[in-house]
Amino acid sequence: MTPSGLIAQLHHGGPVFGTLIVSPSPRWPEVVRGCGLDFVFIDTEHIALDRHQLSWMCQTYAALGLPALVRIPSPDPYAATMALDGGAAGIIAPYVETAAQARELRGAVKLRPLKGQRLQRLLAGAAAEPELEAYLEEGAKERLLIVNIESVPAIEALDEILAVPGLDAVLIGPHDLSCSLGIPEQYGHPKFREAARTIFQKARAAGIGAGIHFWSDLGLEAEFLREGANLLIHSADITLFQKHLRLELDAVKHAAGIAPEGQKHASAANI
Repeated sequence: MTPSGLIAQLHHGGPVFGTLIVSPSPRWPEVVRGCGLDFVFIDTEHIALDRHQLSWMCQTYAALGLPALVRIPSPDPYAATMALDGGAAGIIAPYVETAAQARELRGAVKLRPLKGQRLQRLLAGAAAEPELEAYLEEGAKERLLIVNIESVPAIEALDEILAVPGLDAVLIGPHDLSCSLGIPEQYGHPKFREAARTIFQKARAAGIGAGIHFWSDLGLEAEFLREGANLLIHSADITLFQKHLRLELDAVKHAAGIAPEGQKHASAANI
């Protein structure tokens, strides 16, 4: 999928599917390519990746038809431009709570390469010359802007955030949102479910994509899609590796008649 195709799906259809890629291994892109994904998610907020690794990953996945959406370390416009310079197809900005933050990010992503006073005048509502406006609009078609909604204040400001021009999607960060709601990691709790539905429905009603990064319950992921989400980041390469390695090792041990580790420790304790 191309970045412009991903933008179109987020605004007018979907769903689209991705996963979090942690590994910068050169063997990984070819493996991931065959997994039925529409894009990949690379997280520089929580994962230690340098600019060289990030750029290599973004450009390699792009060459394989998988646009890379990069979460920057903070909602910083300059961090957004650095990721785009490296080849990111789009920016995910963490913990956005105000429309003002979203507008600044719009300047970095959708009005690129303008900076300084000229950019601030456009963000304040000034008109651009026709040639400049056409140039900016053409470039914006190939760069995604997504903001994380991860707190109660963000939900309270959601209508204003969704009104910022150029926003392609909002993405729930479930761990931070559950903590902000006072129900840490209780993703099936009525308060969390209601908050997620509110975010999905308001965003889709505004013609903007709505999504979540989730990993713990396939049934809940399906529920999120039925409730309006059209952007799903499923799990992460490292999580799926751990899960399937554990399952397969347990299966081999069971077939060989070897007791699982937990049962070994229990037997030893009873001696």
